Amino acid sequence: MERKIYDAVAETLTYLGVKVFFGLIGSGNFHVSNALCEWGAQFIPARHEGGAITMADAWARLTGLVGVCTVHQGPGLTNTMTGLTEAVKSRTPLLLLAADTAGAAVHSNFKIDQEGLVRSVGAIAERVHGPATVVEDTVRAWWRAQVERRPVVLMLPLDVQSAPFEGKVSIPPIAPIYPARPSGEAVTRTLYALEAAQRPLIIAGRGAVISGARDALEALGEQVGALMATSAAANGLFAGNPWYVGISGGFASPAAAELIASADLVLAFGASLNMWTTRHGKLINPGATVVQVDHEPQALGYHHRVDIAVLGDARQTALELLRELLGHDISRQGWRTDEVARKLAEGCWQRAPYEDRSSELQIDPRTLSRALDEMLPEEKVLVTDSGHFMGYPAMYIRVPDAQGFVFTQAYQSVGLGLATAIGAAIARPDRLTVAALGDGGALMGLSELETVARLGLHMLIVIYNDSAYGAEVHHFGPEGAPLDIVRFPDFDFAPLAEAVGIRGVTVRKLEDLEAVGQWLEAEAEGAMLVDAKVVPDVVAEWLEEAFRGH
Repeated sequence: MERKIYDAVAETLTYLGVKVFFGLIGSGNFHVSNALCEWGAQFIPARHEGGAITMADAWARLTGLVGVCTVHQGPGLTNTMTGLTEAVKSRTPLLLLAADTAGAAVHSNFKIDQEGLVRSVGAIAERVHGPATVVEDTVRAWWRAQVERRPVVLMLPLDVQSAPFEGKVSIPPIAPIYPARPSGEAVTRTLYALEAAQRPLIIAGRGAVISGARDALEALGEQVGALMATSAAANGLFAGNPWYVGISGGFASPAAAELIASADLVLAFGASLNMWTTRHGKLINPGATVVQVDHEPQALGYHHRVDIAVLGDARQTALELLRELLGHDISRQGWRTDEVARKLAEGCWQRAPYEDRSSELQIDPRTLSRALDEMLPEEKVLVTDSGHFMGYPAMYIRVPDAQGFVFTQAYQSVGLGLATAIGAAIARPDRLTVAALGDGGALMGLSELETVARLGLHMLIVIYNDSAYGAEVHHFGPEGAPLDIVRFPDFDFAPLAEAVGIRGVTVRKLEDLEAVGQWLEAEAEGAMLVDAKVVPDVVAEWLEEAFRGH
């Protein structure tokens, strides 16, 4: 058979290492998707394009590789826009193969300005131009996604896709990328700040996770007596470290927030110090020296004042600082004392006191989350959707490392949680994936419940079901606003799960979780869905901060 351009695209991508891709098939992406399969890549079919791209996003975050998704032209692309925007704001390396209308098809129902659309949300638009450049065009799109850590949409016009390709796919060796080192002056200034500090705090963000900076940051913290914290996106990076205070920001426990606010030096490594991490700046002591380390100059000082801006990779900068400290024989206890250790141990969310509001018909979301934390295996991946409930799993359910938490909240969209969990489960089949959803988000992403069953994924889906869009209820209710438009009749998810082949259980009180414990102990294959009827009038601590940011 005559070889086509779509086959050259597929061969190029598999040569570059693409082994898994996600998508939903239409006529426009049928051939390129089949070609990818023929070249050895595994296709994960979703039930909606919005789910497909979110799966690819989560998969890329956990594997560190470029996620790949393929969709039909026109509506296939527009259906991905929320997930694409989330990936843009999360700086996920992602390649979206989007079919496009033929150049002459000016009256096609599918015709829109696809390049303008994807650029409007911050993604990069690339295009396969023809047989002479197809390999170069494909490599360029993949390379930009990897290097710039942004989603790239590679347009595949139908007339170009079906054009003959008589050349040969030949790709030169890909040069390695070396992490950026900080300047000597920046290291020296930071060293002076460390020498003067008595209570240093290290806050690690997504950039620290990507650069693999945990060991270097922990060694630096040990040398200067620092406490360790993370942004929400980096939750779990310092899991197991006795000086880890948890997430900085709205999800911080009262004890952790008090300690963070007492720091006289804040060193942010790969963390943007946005309003969520700093509680709109209130969590950082006005008198503290703030050092921000980032490999992107535009990130420095963008959200919060910075006294020392360090352009460099998080891990490399930590290693440079550690080398200088050791060379000058500088070491101190800082605030690594028995008193602080006691405060951290007693003040964590798992031990913080609260009034249990559970009843015979509804369970307190804090009680639910604590119980899950106790029964879930250590090796897990926790995924949270957006909504009023989302702080409870993030605060109360511990994760083993940064690979154990996926937080698709950069765009604050409700409804991405289930698809995120599917991508995570495919990326880390060695761990139990726990999807924490609200009832509203679960219903938004409901089409992918069948995908969980069809793929036989090992997953626990926990729905914090308050029969409402709880954030709006708790924010606008105190103003005396009518709430009928954000409240709904109780909906039972368990029978729905059973209908697609997933075990379902309804939880109204603590004893009902015994079914979950038995399922975990049996190490049963497949998934379980927990419809947890939570007390609707327990208000999350972080909610006021969230609405201040709107």
